[in-house]
Amino acid sequence: MSVHSLACTRWAKWLIATGILLMLGSCAEKPSQLQRIREEGVLRVVTRNSPSTFFQDRNGETGFEYELAKRFADELGVELQIEAASDIEDIYSRIGRPGGPSLGAAGLVASGQRAGQVRFTVPYLESTTQVIYHRNQRRPTGPAELVGKRILVMTGSNHAEVLARLRLDYPELNYEESDAVEVVDLLRMVDEGQIDLTLVESNELAMNQFYFSNVRAAFELGDQNDLAWVVADSDDDSLLEAANEFLAKARDDGMLQRLRERYYGQVDVLGYVGAYAFAQHLQQRLPRYEKTFRESAAVHGVDWRLLAAIGYQESHWQPEATSKTGVRGLMMLTLRTAQSVGVTNRLDPVQSIQGGAKYFLKVHKGLPESILEPDRTWFALAAYNVGGGHLEDARRLTQAEGLDPNKWLDVKQILPRLSQKQWYSKTRYGYARGGEPVHFVANIRRYYDILTWVTQPQMEGRQFAQSELHLPAISATELSRAVPPL
Repeated sequence: MSVHSLACTRWAKWLIATGILLMLGSCAEKPSQLQRIREEGVLRVVTRNSPSTFFQDRNGETGFEYELAKRFADELGVELQIEAASDIEDIYSRIGRPGGPSLGAAGLVASGQRAGQVRFTVPYLESTTQVIYHRNQRRPTGPAELVGKRILVMTGSNHAEVLARLRLDYPELNYEESDAVEVVDLLRMVDEGQIDLTLVESNELAMNQFYFSNVRAAFELGDQNDLAWVVADSDDDSLLEAANEFLAKARDDGMLQRLRERYYGQVDVLGYVGAYAFAQHLQQRLPRYEKTFRESAAVHGVDWRLLAAIGYQESHWQPEATSKTGVRGLMMLTLRTAQSVGVTNRLDPVQSIQGGAKYFLKVHKGLPESILEPDRTWFALAAYNVGGGHLEDARRLTQAEGLDPNKWLDVKQILPRLSQKQWYSKTRYGYARGGEPVHFVANIRRYYDILTWVTQPQMEGRQFAQSELHLPAISATELSRAVPPL
């Protein structure tokens, strides 16, 4: 064989080998979406800025959706990266976009009309769609009475879908959609009479109604809604299956229940009368003592808003308050407690607040190390109210029932038994008004939530900047909507 022929043969063999390699490479299986997320080490999630989904306070990022997504990212072993969408339609459009977020977690109602655009996970929360009206207007009682009303909803929301379906039966029904509003904006507009009606999910109304004293729920539209996460509509099921497995596990092991209890468990404890009174006292009384709360909290390493919430629950921020049992002052200290923390005059608001802070920290530090945050704070509040001995009795009864003595969600179910002889007769410290610390903690948590929302710094983003719920200081202006007309 000539040199030329040999060279041609070698060249042909090289071309064949290269072709085979290229063919094999093209047949190699591409990594799944879940594999890519793990390789990159980041789970990108798009959500909304709202009290019921994701927001930032002085302690950092928080919110129901944020907490749940963070736990999912932790289970995957990756970092969580949150992106805030401008509106609901923006969330759907970003999912599946090249280089975009992999998951949408924003309190979205699972909708069949989104088929072909996104896929929904199994539900993790339930809600109902409520028609919201102004309390001074005639309450609509059914869909027919929506005709002729000024109605505004968020663009791309399931509420827009609901109204579009209703229009088939009521052709004269008119409504508008806007991408420049969030739930708080819609409630404010009803509250101020700028619109007649809007549609809001029941969980979001519960979160925000305190701030808008004129809004009421007229009736529910449709059946129960399922809130779910969304992923891109594709043949790659890896992320969807992982999310479904995580949410099912979260439901089975109680994680979802604990998060629901944390964010929604105390939203209705005040009622209208209590909410109105608190709003007035925020405006009229808190400014006198806020500086002392802040200074005492800084000294003892406690959130000043938690101290203020305790003070409100105890005395409604009245420094001369006295109970029939002899506890006195703004923080309602017993004589023994006051002496133990160096308070010589319980009616002095400065001494009372400082003593209350010192005593709360003492109780908090004295709890078993097995109780972790945030439960540790709720247990400390319960002990502040009922005493550490009775709380320990309740924890023992909780453990005997096969529940977790380190979880407030479990112990608060058992505490009321301390007032029943069949139960307190088995305890070391005997009878106690066990239901009282449960209400005590629930009220303080609600006051604390409200104080957190109205005193946190302004958020980045249009919706929060316009909502007036996140201003750096309490003022008459921001609370005027929550105070009933005199």
